[in-house]
Amino acid sequence: MAGGGGPLRFNLLGALEVWEGGTKLRLGGAIQERVLLMLLLESGTMLPVSRLVEAVWDEDPPATAPHQVRKAVADLRRRIPGGSETLVTEGPGYRVVVTETQLDLAEFDARLRTAKEALAAGNPARAVDALQATLALWRGPLLSGESTPVIERASVMLEERRLAAAEQLFDLRLGLGESAELVVDLRQLVHQNPLRETLRGQLMLALYRSGRQAAALEEYAEVRRLLGEELGIDPGPELTRLHEGILRESPELAAAPKSWEAPSPLPAAPEVKAPSTLPHDLADFTGRDRELQELLGYARHEDDRATRIVAIDGMGGSGKTTLAVRAAHRLAGAYPDGQIHIDLRGYTPGEQPVTTGAALASLLRTMGVPGPGQQLPEDDAGRAALWRATLRGKRVLLLVDNATEAGTILHLLPASPDCLLLVTSRARLVDLDGADWISIGLMSPEESATLIEDILGGQRVSAEPEAAAELARLCGYLPLALRIATARLRNRPRWTLAYLVERLRDETRRLDELSLGERSIAATLRLSYQALDKDSRTAFRTLALHPGGDIDVYSAAALLGMDVRIAEDTLERLLDVHLVLQPEIGLYTMHDLVRSFVRSLRGEPTAQDDGAAVERLLDYYLTATEAACEVLFPGRRRRPTGIPPSTAELPDLTHEKLAQVWFSREHPGLLSLVTLAERSGHDRHAVCLARNLVFHLNARGHLQEFAQLCRLAVTAARRLGDLDLLGVSLSNLGVACWKLGRYEEGVKVAEEGRDVAARLGDRHTQAHTESTLGLYKSLLGRFPEALVHLQWAITCERELDSPRAEAESLTALSALYEQWGKYPEAAEAARRAMRLAEQLGRQGGKLVALTDLALAQTGLGDYAEADETLALARQLCDESMDQGHVAMTLALSADIAQRLDRPNESSGFADRALALARAGSSPLRQAKLENVIGRVLRRKQEYASALALHSSAHELASSVGHRVEEAYALAGLAGAAAALGDEAWAAEHAAQAEELFSAMGIPPNARRT
Repeated sequence: MAGGGGPLRFNLLGALEVWEGGTKLRLGGAIQERVLLMLLLESGTMLPVSRLVEAVWDEDPPATAPHQVRKAVADLRRRIPGGSETLVTEGPGYRVVVTETQLDLAEFDARLRTAKEALAAGNPARAVDALQATLALWRGPLLSGESTPVIERASVMLEERRLAAAEQLFDLRLGLGESAELVVDLRQLVHQNPLRETLRGQLMLALYRSGRQAAALEEYAEVRRLLGEELGIDPGPELTRLHEGILRESPELAAAPKSWEAPSPLPAAPEVKAPSTLPHDLADFTGRDRELQELLGYARHEDDRATRIVAIDGMGGSGKTTLAVRAAHRLAGAYPDGQIHIDLRGYTPGEQPVTTGAALASLLRTMGVPGPGQQLPEDDAGRAALWRATLRGKRVLLLVDNATEAGTILHLLPASPDCLLLVTSRARLVDLDGADWISIGLMSPEESATLIEDILGGQRVSAEPEAAAELARLCGYLPLALRIATARLRNRPRWTLAYLVERLRDETRRLDELSLGERSIAATLRLSYQALDKDSRTAFRTLALHPGGDIDVYSAAALLGMDVRIAEDTLERLLDVHLVLQPEIGLYTMHDLVRSFVRSLRGEPTAQDDGAAVERLLDYYLTATEAACEVLFPGRRRRPTGIPPSTAELPDLTHEKLAQVWFSREHPGLLSLVTLAERSGHDRHAVCLARNLVFHLNARGHLQEFAQLCRLAVTAARRLGDLDLLGVSLSNLGVACWKLGRYEEGVKVAEEGRDVAARLGDRHTQAHTESTLGLYKSLLGRFPEALVHLQWAITCERELDSPRAEAESLTALSALYEQWGKYPEAAEAARRAMRLAEQLGRQGGKLVALTDLALAQTGLGDYAEADETLALARQLCDESMDQGHVAMTLALSADIAQRLDRPNESSGFADRALALARAGSSPLRQAKLENVIGRVLRRKQEYASALALHSSAHELASSVGHRVEEAYALAGLAGAAAALGDEAWAAEHAAQAEELFSAMGIPPNARRT
């Protein structure tokens, strides 16, 4: 059962994994994983196909589900070394054959048996070792939670077995004298399973035996509250008796001494009489684990030279104070002379910031200064000196909240090296020398979900999980927004989460919804905004006009109408106060709630300036996309835009790689920008920007966006009444229809575009639309009509000296001849297209031409030549290429490798081709690719898998009217069905295929085999 790389290992206690020695095997998609998982869960047992269908799809399987299960098993057998011996066909189903050492679940069971035997033999230490080894196998729930209800039920059962083993382990370790070392692990399990009374009792006992009686009693109070809220019950009798025993300090609860060390009494805590004015530490503090550990690490770093300073900065509402308070409470025990909090109110609505003198006076009074009959110095310097003298030799923790400037902090800084100063501020106070800074951003989606559940309760959230996730997203994962939203829901028990989500979806009222009492997102942001100088406020408002997610310094400079360096300085000032974020160097973005706030600042007084800024931005992007297209698509025809080029500075777009990276990064924002242009009445910008952007979308295979943008451009061009721009837009829409398989619609679009071009006397566009018509009619099987269109287009493009357009038309002509079965003509057209692509330096065009040439050579039976051609094509395949073209190259490579008796190489090419095609490819190309691989599988006598591929190809080709591949799919279905013994079905499909081939005029001796 072992392949060449080592023994097989199957792991299902977590993400499903199959290993061959040190190599992790690829299993395919979700269907393969679920089928294998179910077989492994019941290893050695035959599972009928119907049971596997239920596991994969639950209650709504497709009609082809049994066939897809069989196909998945066949695929797994190919991927797993010795797969036919591991996945055995038995009667109406399948059985997996694995040994105990090959499957982690079997090993899990074996180790549990070892623990049971050790206990029976009176050896608890050996049982502990066995249980620890058992639990070490666990990596998480089955398929990491991405499963069907059937698998989810199995996952719950296994989780119950894991928890039972964990409870037994903790029970044994408590019995062996352990206590404090168990607390961390027990807390983690209790957090994951808050209603599990056995675990809670073990945690209480571990805490009590560690000298933490109060913490143990808090655990009981917490579980009692949860049981009452969630289930309406009280804790069980065992937990109640344990609680009573802890209250009485019952001797029965004392731990037995560890066998390896003598017990020692806990040191008595010193009596501390010192001021403590720290705010309340939130009981439902959630997340920020990384930041908290980082903060505690800085705070605990020993430094005998000066007071340690740890400062936290972040945007308003991000939870800086909450984090600082949590850390202060954790650190309080190390500062017995006082733990003092002071709020400088730098960003408190309706209040003025606290002055340095007032802050010092407050702190001194908290420390009991001045004494009876004494007065404070009048000046700040005198008070600061008295403050430093008061703290000399003491260990005091000082939490300074909402600071706005470093000067005040420096006056409050103790002189004692044994003190700790914690500071929170919205802006990073760069003048605060010697500070360790921690910037906190947004919470993660997981932390946000936990916070919502902690506040609203698990039952309410589990009833609306999708709405809870959407609520977190609409709150922008900002702690203050989440707390306001959840507080509103707690105050309105009749409101559902979905109801509040629907209210928050309206951006015009979102900030109003996120307001409760004195807490308000809008008020919080307004204080940050008002703290800016006038120029920064104007820039902040203007930058929000950018429709994209990310803003680089060049587009910001164009929008603001200033030099790039000045624009960058402006962005950095806004970054310092956390009104913008920086996902990476050189890029800036605004939080969604910040954008909503900025919209409230715009109105009639700003309309003229806003309009001018938008026009500057549109001019900049039109000029930049023109420059990028010149580099990436040098053979395209230049057209006047009627818009003067922008004078703004452009990024470096002089090299192909730089232009590609820029287009990819700006892609989402450019789509939004075209929509902004169209909605703001800048139709000419919309059409011209769309024309430039569709070159990129087409090259990268973003077909739906390509079509959407073309339709918008056609609408805008019609409003303009500009026939030239309308013709270009129709031409691009025609290409989109072709790539998406909308051939009949595409014929109408192309015919209209041709007529517009003829009215304008625009032979370039006319030739292009004729070529497009040839493409459509070729795919619809109307070969003679298609040939006329393509020959006219090629002749015209040669006369117009348009080598790029001619190359594309020659590619279409080669495809036409190849589908028609005229392979010599197809090869000649492909060679001409390749020569032109090389002259133009178009690697993508060369790849397509090489692929077309290999198809023609295969049709001619010149397999060795096709092999050489495909080797050249594969050298061009990288991430910059259209992955659909790459997939077709690999599929043809699989075909030729098999014909030349290289089976392993053929299988590798086929797997990679199918993976790429499924990741995203046009229906046209995917249908052709699946037919190619289907023929490969038929020759390998893997008829069931071939049947599945030809079936999928037939569905795709039929849906878009691609008659040639529809015919080949039917022929493939007939061949596979005949080999599987279904003669009637085979005859029916063969007759349908023959009817299509005859209608298209493809003779039997010219058909692909």
